[in-house]
Amino acid sequence: MPYYVAPEQVMKDRAEYAQKGIARGRSLVATTYRDGLLVVAENPSRSLHKISEIYDRIAFGGVGKYNEYDQLRVAGVRHADTKGFTFSREDVDARSLANLYAQFLGNVFTHEMKPLEVEILVAELGSYDRPDQLYHVAYEGTITDEDKFAVLGGDAETITARVSESWEAGWDLDVAVKKMVSALSGSDRSLSPRDLEAAVLSRGNGRRAFRRLDDEELERLLAH
Repeated sequence: MPYYVAPEQVMKDRAEYAQKGIARGRSLVATTYRDGLLVVAENPSRSLHKISEIYDRIAFGGVGKYNEYDQLRVAGVRHADTKGFTFSREDVDARSLANLYAQFLGNVFTHEMKPLEVEILVAELGSYDRPDQLYHVAYEGTITDEDKFAVLGGDAETITARVSESWEAGWDLDVAVKKMVSALSGSDRSLSPRDLEAAVLSRGNGRRAFRRLDDEELERLLAH
């Protein structure tokens, strides 16, 4: 007979395991700004992206184990494409996608031996009848609808405190980039454009609102 372990202890152990794995990773922050949504992550890799496009006005961000959150990204792209093709492009929204991610992460956390060591961001640029949306999906399937900004992974509490102190409604892109990078780096180190990955969902980009910020543009925005 296997040893008996109380269900509460099993869930506690799984939560601690997932939290430690996520905390070891580098952080990601997202915020609203005057013309849309900005997502910035500490990521020195040029090819393994933490921030990606899901659909026309929807972006994806992941922290934790790359192979695990990248599988979720691919599944999200397929779901959005299928739904947009079957119904209409306007029917694809971040809320339903975040709910699917939450359901999957919750099932894995409850029923599998090892939980996924990931946290997910699903961001949607608002349209005429929809506000901007930032959904933070935790490793156990909890969804948080963030109003102004979202912080995932790493030392999230400290970075959240830094962002809270400096956040402003309707700030310009250059100010938002500088404040988010400052929140990620803290006072004891500095991050160069080579250490960062950033993207925007901008109302000025047309139907496909997602656009990556390259090193040159990041350097210009940080120096502005």
